[in-house]
Amino acid sequence: MHLLVFIKQVPDASQVRVNYNTGTLIREGVPAIINPFDKHAIEEAVRIKEKFSGTVSVITMGPPMAESSLKEALSMGVDNAYLLSDRVFAGSDTLATSYALWAGAKKIIEEKGDVDIFLSGKQAIDGDTAQTGPGIATRFDIPLVTYAIAIKDIDLKKRTIEIVRLIESGAETIETTFPCFITVEEEINKIRYAPLPYLIRAARATIKILNTKNTKIDSSKCGLKNSPTKVKKAFTPQKRERGEMINKGSMQDTLNFLYENIESTLKDMGKI
Repeated sequence: MHLLVFIKQVPDASQVRVNYNTGTLIREGVPAIINPFDKHAIEEAVRIKEKFSGTVSVITMGPPMAESSLKEALSMGVDNAYLLSDRVFAGSDTLATSYALWAGAKKIIEEKGDVDIFLSGKQAIDGDTAQTGPGIATRFDIPLVTYAIAIKDIDLKKRTIEIVRLIESGAETIETTFPCFITVEEEINKIRYAPLPYLIRAARATIKILNTKNTKIDSSKCGLKNSPTKVKKAFTPQKRERGEMINKGSMQDTLNFLYENIESTLKDMGKI
């Protein structure tokens, strides 16, 4: 079984700042971490590997500094790590990013064999769009299961997997076939401490670099220039004034007061 996890290195949300002139995040001086949801995707992939055997690969797109996140992934039990890094990717939106990661994944498949399960976090904490994972699944034309909170069963003979996912009214269980793409919630597992042998191996590991020179990527589909998403304005919302506690004595008096004020407001608005 081959599992491929897509991760993103993001700024630590507790220290993030915004450039309101450009509408972009200020990353300089802000510590970078693995997107928390992606970290749970790594953990789940490693657990599946431990139970059913196989290989876990991980890929991220970003500058050379993203190698630190890939080495952390290796310390968690990942077998192969790839960094998709090229100047043509700078400023890519989710559409361009999903294209580039799809192309990188195809390169990994050429080297390591077909992927049975693709995983990622449900969304990145710096963009919160939840679009990249579904975008990659669409390009591969494979089943997509989002907001996974548990994997109930995997049948290798039938090549099926049962997944519990969050929905608005609670949760539902879905069965689908391989290959498939799963985006996960933090509830799916608890991150374990990295064993010492994994930490040593990660420290010594060499990260494989993918770029437009060694991977089939159309540069006209990448980067800020070729991204249809445009940020027109970024601003801090106006601070809301705190509401006033209403206490008119008895519950009935309070309800009467509210009714009179709502009725007066509706009349002023011409609603009644």
